[in-house]
Amino acid sequence: MPALLSIFLNVLAPVFLLVSFGYIAGPRLNLETRTLTRFSYFILIPAFTFDVMSSARIGATLAGQMVAYTIVVHLGCAAVGYLVATALRRPPKMVAAYMLIAIFGNVGNFGIPIIQFRFPGSDQALVAGTVYFLAISSIAFVVGVAAANWHRGSAWRAALAVVKTPALIAVPPALLVNSLQIELPPLITRSISLLAAAMIPTMLVALGVQLSGAGMPRLTFDTILAATVRLAAGPALALALAPLFGLDGIERAVGVLQAAMPAAVLASIIAVENDLLPEFVITTVLFSTLLSIVTLTVVLAIV
Repeated sequence: MPALLSIFLNVLAPVFLLVSFGYIAGPRLNLETRTLTRFSYFILIPAFTFDVMSSARIGATLAGQMVAYTIVVHLGCAAVGYLVATALRRPPKMVAAYMLIAIFGNVGNFGIPIIQFRFPGSDQALVAGTVYFLAISSIAFVVGVAAANWHRGSAWRAALAVVKTPALIAVPPALLVNSLQIELPPLITRSISLLAAAMIPTMLVALGVQLSGAGMPRLTFDTILAATVRLAAGPALALALAPLFGLDGIERAVGVLQAAMPAAVLASIIAVENDLLPEFVITTVLFSTLLSIVTLTVVLAIV
């Protein structure tokens, strides 16, 4: 128990404290959620991605193993969500909502800062977390938007949305700079590094502001079950599948952590945009975030 308390206080508490700042300050200061999220999405996240990937030292084989691993894990999460909702004879919209929640973990807002606090000063952990972040975001966006549009037959928009993702657009130039060992002028590198450093606190505060608009969750059986699928299926599959992909050490630990994240706020945005039971999805996102205080503490103790 003392070990779990130490993990919570040293790793999770700082993250939730910043989220709480946003939750409390958002409505009192009239902070605009859309402004914060768009600033993070279009500027801070690409800067962070470029900053990490342009100087990353990771072999192509290992990176391929990590990407394949996390894609399989998260497709498995979506499959679990589908099977659970189908077994309960839920209507197609609810089945799609289960899948959206199951695959869309909050690997950006939560995942990256938790990894940094769990492995302080480790460039290897930060690179692994970023690789997983990019891979998970891509597959989650494709499957999530496809599931949200499943009942309407317009899933083709998912692929286009992924191609236009700013974080992914930043990857090719970052890899080019990395592979050719290009020395960029300090004016550029320092500006990008400053923006990258601002990503985590801005995203955590923005998450709190977003959650403050959702109010207190009204729990139902489906809310609890969908949140449980997201928080339990991810780390369970990640732990079970890591040996099959030859992953251990930090790459395994970071992969399990990213798979254990609560449902992402972006899932609720997709639900709203596609009229996919938005109240249910938003409530589940908030509940899974609160419940992750317990589940992530346990997962952190395991890895």
